[in-house]
Amino acid sequence: MMIRLLVTLLAVAMPPAHAVPVTLPTDVEVLRTLPPVAEEKPVVPRASGEWVDPPELPRSIAEPRLVVHKSQRRIELWSGDEMVRAYRIALGLEPIVPKRKQGDYATPEGTYYICSKNPQSKYALALGLSYPGPSDAERGLAEGLISRGEYDAIVAAHGARTRPPWNTRLGGEIMIHGHGSLWDWTAGCIALNGQDIEELYRAVPVGTSVEILP
Repeated sequence: MMIRLLVTLLAVAMPPAHAVPVTLPTDVEVLRTLPPVAEEKPVVPRASGEWVDPPELPRSIAEPRLVVHKSQRRIELWSGDEMVRAYRIALGLEPIVPKRKQGDYATPEGTYYICSKNPQSKYALALGLSYPGPSDAERGLAEGLISRGEYDAIVAAHGARTRPPWNTRLGGEIMIHGHGSLWDWTAGCIALNGQDIEELYRAVPVGTSVEILP
């Protein structure tokens, strides 16, 4: 009787021969399944301890330009040599390395410009970045990612300050858009919360310079 009981317990405890080991998803794979989360508009503290909304931006900003600090998750709006606003941002799922090719989930680094504005983006509002630029094209040509014709088209678009080709193996459609900045969740774009992208979208015209730093 005891032997029969031990055999039964061993049969229950041992997995069947055909059992398949379970592979747990990586952190990046889990993050890709999470929806973006919007956050509240930042407020500015007064010396008294009160919290107030930041002052509204003027209707027209002289010499606007944008500076992105990836490591700080911060985008700054400048008017000439004066910084007038800073916002929290989220980056791609690979936030540290610079973008090199389509599908790498990285955010570019370098000097670009706003090449388009989309008021009907699925991510609220979107400012298109002129990635890939000439330096990206040079690297892509050297690495065999793009053809000479694609290289010439990217360089020509940069010279004319228009939208470069977004359908090469270097990737494209990198945007500054809305839908939340609490964590890095995009495919390489720069994301802000809803109120911030509304303010920034109004402030910068097509052609605005964008410097993206590590």
